[in-house]
Amino acid sequence: MPGLVRKLVILAAVDGLVLKPVAQRNQRETQSLRISYASHKITSQTSFSKEDANIPSIDAHGICPIAGLLSVASSSYLISISRRKQVAQIRGSPIYVVTGVALIPLTSQKDAKNAIAQAKLSLEAESREQTLEASADSDTSEDEDSHLTSPTEPKSPETSAPTTKSSSVAEDVIGKRGQYERETSPSQKAEAASAEKRDTGTANVGDGMSRRIPTQAERSSRDEASNASVTESITNTLLPKLIKTTRVLLASQSFFFSYDYDITRRMGSQGTKSKDVPLHRSVDPIFFWNHHLATPFIAGSHHAYVLPLMQGFVGQRTFSINVAADDAGGVISGAEETFEDVLKTQEESSEPTNFLITLISRRSTSRPGLRYLRRGVDDQGHTANSVETEQILSKASWNNQENLYSFTSIRGSIPLFFSQSPYAFKPVPLLQHSSTVNHDAFRRHFANAIKRYGAMYAVSLVDKTGGEAAIGEQYKMHIQQLNEEGGISGTQIGFQWFDFHTICRGMKFENVKLLVDSLDSSLDRFGYTIERGGKLLAKQVGVVRTNCMDCLDRTNVAQSACASKVLEKQLQHEGVEVDFARDPTTQWFNTLWADNGDAISKQYSSTAALKGDYTRTRKRNYRGAINDLGLTLSRYYNNIVSDFFSQAAIDYLLGNIDASVFDDFEADMMSGDPGISMGKIRANAIETSSKIVIADQHEDLISGWTMLSPQLPNTVRTWPFEEVILLLTDAALYSVRFDWNTEKVSSYERVDLRSVTSIICGIYVTSTLAVSQMDEQKNVGIVIRYKPGQGDVQKRNTRSLSTAVGKDESPAFEKAPASPSYLPTIGIESAVSRISGWNYRSDIKLLAFKALLARSSIASADGQDTQLVSGRELVRTIGESIERAALGVRVELEGEKHPENQGARLVEEQDIISLDEAKRSTGYLEQWSHSLKKFVWA
Repeated sequence: MPGLVRKLVILAAVDGLVLKPVAQRNQRETQSLRISYASHKITSQTSFSKEDANIPSIDAHGICPIAGLLSVASSSYLISISRRKQVAQIRGSPIYVVTGVALIPLTSQKDAKNAIAQAKLSLEAESREQTLEASADSDTSEDEDSHLTSPTEPKSPETSAPTTKSSSVAEDVIGKRGQYERETSPSQKAEAASAEKRDTGTANVGDGMSRRIPTQAERSSRDEASNASVTESITNTLLPKLIKTTRVLLASQSFFFSYDYDITRRMGSQGTKSKDVPLHRSVDPIFFWNHHLATPFIAGSHHAYVLPLMQGFVGQRTFSINVAADDAGGVISGAEETFEDVLKTQEESSEPTNFLITLISRRSTSRPGLRYLRRGVDDQGHTANSVETEQILSKASWNNQENLYSFTSIRGSIPLFFSQSPYAFKPVPLLQHSSTVNHDAFRRHFANAIKRYGAMYAVSLVDKTGGEAAIGEQYKMHIQQLNEEGGISGTQIGFQWFDFHTICRGMKFENVKLLVDSLDSSLDRFGYTIERGGKLLAKQVGVVRTNCMDCLDRTNVAQSACASKVLEKQLQHEGVEVDFARDPTTQWFNTLWADNGDAISKQYSSTAALKGDYTRTRKRNYRGAINDLGLTLSRYYNNIVSDFFSQAAIDYLLGNIDASVFDDFEADMMSGDPGISMGKIRANAIETSSKIVIADQHEDLISGWTMLSPQLPNTVRTWPFEEVILLLTDAALYSVRFDWNTEKVSSYERVDLRSVTSIICGIYVTSTLAVSQMDEQKNVGIVIRYKPGQGDVQKRNTRSLSTAVGKDESPAFEKAPASPSYLPTIGIESAVSRISGWNYRSDIKLLAFKALLARSSIASADGQDTQLVSGRELVRTIGESIERAALGVRVELEGEKHPENQGARLVEEQDIISLDEAKRSTGYLEQWSHSLKKFVWA
């Protein structure tokens, strides 16, 4: 099987993009590919025409450039890695970080040409800048990719000097002549330079279950269903933002790859590598971040074009130890921190006292995302900000006959359902769902972790007082409960609650040593992996799992302290005694872990880690505290402004949601959580509500639904609409207000079926601020009119439920209290008296319900969408069910021959609020408010 494509030219042909690999030394030739503009189908390209040889192209010389295909609505973009930088070398295999990407549209040859020209100009401009920097400072080494030249091959004369040859780059490459320069017209340069400016700044980015690769038919079916629901307007408004977010995310220097070394698996779990197995099939699926983007290439068996990307961190340091002849003690005599010096030491070192530290952090694709938008656990037991960190100790020369040491630790959010408001400066964690639901997910999380890593010791660094105390207590309680149940398959989970802020108060972060000392016996019991000559001599049998609230700042300090303790033990195994806590020459180790903390922090909170000064220097001062304040304010800004769309983009790029998420985002400026099954939550809510509100044991539940309802009773449009539960029994209707966080009934209203006078099903447009909210096929609802009677009940949960029985003496359709126009209230008299057959009467009340969107944006586990019934079908089913039950009660009481029961119908098809009526009732202030939200968040 051909290896990965490492050099590639992308050409904008007439009918599609052509991907032309450049043959490598000692590598089998790989077929070229063509991606159609019309169908986006990928096919093999066996020959080239003269037209193909005279078109603009971009080369990614020395880089396997394909990250995948980004498809949304009817648009698709080829994501090409245009820049990379080597950051490490493991066993002779280079490790790279992505520093730039180009997104080339698959719409037309003209659009593809423009994108290629822009990307090419950007690369040329960067190359010139780096050349000038290198000339100005002889100590600054050039980026090996500055000129898009392979680091293992010298530059050819053609690439180092301008050419006067008139042939195009396509002609040269297709003819295998290796020329990669092509002139661009001045007007094209100006247009491209203005359109393509390199993004700067920080990217806003945020076990073990294998993924099934969807077939091409499944993917096509899924895309067609998704595309059908995304309007052209949303594509025009949000697609540019998605493209920019994708570019910034992938170029944020947080995605790593290697052609020859599997960086997704820790040492001791990589297995035997086979040349017949593509790299993407051997990597750990939970760390394969571009799996969804690469699916079209995987499904078409174009394995040579699939390059797995891992998000996280990779860094290296080399250090030397002087050992006295009569003493086992050692002193670190020198260390190299820049990559160029580290690489030079690896290539030239043969001294047995030269060591190399490699640090690899791997962010999980399970429950991915950003701070405050992804917290806690999901239904499958995956936690937010889950990161596996491996510290590898080796000799600098990577001598196969020397010992290799690996130590792994993990971090992740507290495995309970909770949330925190992104709008609060210091938000208090809000626990969600019942204890049973939490414990099920809690058990599932630790079962996955123990299966993957072995024994587990959980360290919680949250505060024992204040806002964090409640969730800390719940964490401790569930650990105790799990252990009392026998643990996970007999494995008990160790636990320690180390109140970091209290114990280290006054900037005394050195007190973390108290935690490390208490973990010493567990670290010895878990051990570390040792490999020599390709054989495992020892294997780590357990891990320390660390968390604070964000699993960033406090967590990184604690993990680095544990890692230094283990490093001392590993060096002891090599016959060297070094005290990392007291040796002033070990700052290189601290900076390595500080870099790791900053990288993970930027991916989850968009800023560097707090307390970084202590991690780097093992000293804490007021300057560091002031810097932390600035980072905290920056995090707060990102929380309330930029993270909402970035979260939706991350979920979409990973394939966790489909394109209809942009419908949701345009309407609400946020998206749902794909890790939480709302279907399961709603089913549990219906079951819980029915047990509480149906008091008569002879009353049988017929069905239950979750719907949207106006906040104020007896109205059809009062904001905000709340998700409520509608229950139907053989005797009554129940409208239940439900607290979705605590899973308790807040209030409910019971309407006797004998009181129902009519049921209206029809268009129910409540807002005209977003395109999806004006779709008359989706925005439908049901209004139930009834005459209050003795069988009706209203109850509100104020610890003891207050009750109102019988006829309500308040006005039939009381309007909401005076409210601003952006919270409009439409009473029944103003909203529906215009409709034929709706005779307003003061003795008639109503219940109004709007159907939830029938189709969720959450992608199902098998790669296909879960298609639910349409809104119209749902309200029709509800209306007919209520009608059938109500008429059944009448017949039972009055008999079938009663004049009112012969051929009686309660259901009427009429507009509740038409689109025209909704437009007339939407005020300027409401429109302005939504426009302001779109300006900020979209």
